[in-house]
Amino acid sequence: MEKQILFYSTNLIAAPVPFNEALLKGLAPDKGLFMPEYIPLLEKEEILAFTAMEYPEIAFRVAWKFLRGVISDKDLMAITKDAYDYEIPLEHVHERKYVMRLDQGPTASFKDFAARMMGRLMQYYLKQNNRKLLILTATSGDTGSAIANAFYGLDNIDVAVLFPETEVTDRQRKQMTTLGKNVRIIAIDGKFDDCQTLVKQAFSDADLDYLDLSSANSINVGRIIPQIVYYFYAYAKLRKTAGEEIIFSVPSGNFGDMMGGILAMKMGLPVKRFIIATNENDEFPKYLETGKYDKVIPSKNCISSAMNVGHPSNLARLVSLYGGMMDESGKIFTPANMEVMQKEIWSTSISDSKTRDTIRKAWKDHELLLEPHGSVGWAGLKEYCEKFADDCGKEQLCVSLETAHPAKFPQEIEKLLGFDPELPPSLEGLEDKMESYDHLDNDYEDFKRYLVENYK
Repeated sequence: MEKQILFYSTNLIAAPVPFNEALLKGLAPDKGLFMPEYIPLLEKEEILAFTAMEYPEIAFRVAWKFLRGVISDKDLMAITKDAYDYEIPLEHVHERKYVMRLDQGPTASFKDFAARMMGRLMQYYLKQNNRKLLILTATSGDTGSAIANAFYGLDNIDVAVLFPETEVTDRQRKQMTTLGKNVRIIAIDGKFDDCQTLVKQAFSDADLDYLDLSSANSINVGRIIPQIVYYFYAYAKLRKTAGEEIIFSVPSGNFGDMMGGILAMKMGLPVKRFIIATNENDEFPKYLETGKYDKVIPSKNCISSAMNVGHPSNLARLVSLYGGMMDESGKIFTPANMEVMQKEIWSTSISDSKTRDTIRKAWKDHELLLEPHGSVGWAGLKEYCEKFADDCGKEQLCVSLETAHPAKFPQEIEKLLGFDPELPPSLEGLEDKMESYDHLDNDYEDFKRYLVENYK
């Protein structure tokens, strides 16, 4: 019988805790991020068996490896079945190159995969202890709407979402600001990194302990574990042989999506290489190449808005996984094993002009409809295959992640391709709904006062 996994802080000061405590805390008391003390393995036979399973069962089997001992099998299976009631298309493009469309959930974003399961797990544990939580989260685009949707109407959870006022699309904003009830949305006069800093300051402010704060950003390990699952799913459904290796290209901003993939690989998924494609916020490609980390301050405003992150929170997790130690400010105390990291990961920065060119070319050549984030991922895969042709031939299985529905970016698609993408059901009627949200300056004392006044 495998033992229960505890979760340590990447800052290595706070005591390790079980999953349910890490989930409800969000951020460790020492401002670090929770990570499992060891990575549970899936045997080869277990991975091959996924081919005959539907997504909720794969999600159950992957999550159980981390959650055993803190939830019953029956309850965990009920949660995965309830969370994943939508399609996950694996769109063939050419040769053995695919796009995994993670944009079919209730908010048309890959964030649904993490938010829906995390929300259900939080509700499960809160009800057991008759507790209430205030979820504080920052969003650069899609996280806010996914979290707001996943927690909307729950009696024991309030939600406050901060977003950079000028850096989300109208549809992304309206998915958050038209809900109400237990959801408050706050526009900040600043960047995503500023929003994230305000949230982190609130977590470490003893004056606000009475609010019982938690996070739904990818700083919460409850967001990371569900994101492991779709990497196993893609491989299970597309592999031809038992020993085949796969290449993934992941458009990356705060690096939660990437972290899920790297953990899948460490659990035993046969990944040949991870391609980490960023937009013009190129702190990670430079770090991977040189071992020297410099934040991009302020972050650059690119058309792939959800990836406008100059200092990815989850980088601390990646550095930890490769034997190093980075604190929440980005300072590296112990270097990671860069040789191993460079062997397993390749990274590139994609400009806005290349993002737009890729959208045009993907549609012209393959009738593949991409939005800016998915375009960054696809451009990264194309660049890798051109640079490492021997590693990425016609028979090499490659999957690029599409992380948001193209209909969320109608102005850009209209300008590039001449048509407005068809709306998924989750976006229909959004334009006619009434919005309500608050505005704050990028000032912690203002934000703290707002929390005190609105959450007694």
